[in-house]
Amino acid sequence: MEAFLEFTSYDFYGLEVWRILALVTAIFLGFFVGKVASLMLLKTEAALLEKERQIPSILAGSLGRSVTLFAIALGIRLGLLFLTAAEEIQRVLLTASAVLVVVSVGWILFNMVDVPYTWYTRWAKTKQSKLTDMIAPLLKSSMRIAVVILTLVQVAQVLSDKPITSLIAGLGIGGLALALAAQDSLKHLFGSVVIFADRPFEVGDRLQVDGVDGPVVEVGFRSTKIRTLEGHLVTIPNGELVNKNIINITKRPYIRRTLNVTITYDTPPEKIDEAVQIIKDLLENHEGMNPDFPPRVFFNEFNSASLNILVIYWYHPPDFWKYMEFTQKFNKELFRRYGEAGIDFCLPNANTLPSRRSQPSTGSGNKRPPRKGIRQWPSINPTSRSLITAWAICVRCSALGKLPEQMLLWCTLPRRLVPPMPWCFLDKVRLWTPWYALSPPVLTGWCVIGLRQINHSLGSV
Repeated sequence: MEAFLEFTSYDFYGLEVWRILALVTAIFLGFFVGKVASLMLLKTEAALLEKERQIPSILAGSLGRSVTLFAIALGIRLGLLFLTAAEEIQRVLLTASAVLVVVSVGWILFNMVDVPYTWYTRWAKTKQSKLTDMIAPLLKSSMRIAVVILTLVQVAQVLSDKPITSLIAGLGIGGLALALAAQDSLKHLFGSVVIFADRPFEVGDRLQVDGVDGPVVEVGFRSTKIRTLEGHLVTIPNGELVNKNIINITKRPYIRRTLNVTITYDTPPEKIDEAVQIIKDLLENHEGMNPDFPPRVFFNEFNSASLNILVIYWYHPPDFWKYMEFTQKFNKELFRRYGEAGIDFCLPNANTLPSRRSQPSTGSGNKRPPRKGIRQWPSINPTSRSLITAWAICVRCSALGKLPEQMLLWCTLPRRLVPPMPWCFLDKVRLWTPWYALSPPVLTGWCVIGLRQINHSLGSV
């Protein structure tokens, strides 16, 4: 025992060992107590969740996640009371411990924001208002931002040892500098204020903005999140969103369809009247019809390859999937009725469907008879034609071993004795022009062959 007391009274850099042990023990106890409290609170959270007591369970969970840091900060604060260091060192250590306590308290309040947020969301569900759904995420963010700001102000007060009123007065100049440095963020903040004041849309509304199409998921201080129909999450800053053209599809009172039904030009007038009347019968008192918006059907246009019937109808209420079911039923019935009446549809750009009236009624099938006539071959421009003709002359005379005089005699034959030459004399290369006596290509070929003969004679000499 005396040895232990002697050891604890030993000085270590001017500090007695027992004081250092007291500091370490206080920190350890704080950590231990914090961990035990955290585990108990987290178990309490699970038990309350089983009993469907949501708000008490969230309170217990928030405390369980943040109490450990607070217990450690208190242990450090109590342990420093046992130290007898120099005045300056002691003041720095106490200030640091005070800052740690303030931060731990701020962390507890930051996590406990979930409690009023959960209470508000439960209350908002009873009101069935989309505006309350839009305010919910902003309320949570606002409370957390307020906790952070107050924590920073309290830390500044601890560090400066000045009253909070003087610190708030000094924030005026700092706020001006911050506003200049964060112009874009402030623009987006005021954009969110404009959205809440004007209310062009609400959470859950389907919007079309600059090619983005989908429902609104969340409206925050800085941006609005839209979930596209493909499943992607698009974030648009509020400062830019308020300056764009926003199409709110959810707010439409009806779905309007404009349809152009095209029929063939060989349709007789009485069949045109029947085609219009069939559509009117299908749309008479149709599903989703509002008496203030009756359907409109008119034979309104002569297209380049078809006769056009304009169809316009409105579907109420604007339930898209029910509208698609009705559209499918209408299209199938229209196709069936036109088939029974012998009315032929015509596709755009003159791509007409086979007419029932023009199909041959033969027992051997609807085989198209072979086309008769002269086979058309690709055309050749005059320059290529002349070159090919001259080349054919050279090849023919060289292959037959004829003299230039014989070539000249052949060129001077009457036109009626020289038939069109459909084949070249090597590899069956086609020629598309007749042979004319003394034409420029013929003379060119004759000159080429003459030069060849002269070179051959000189070579033999």
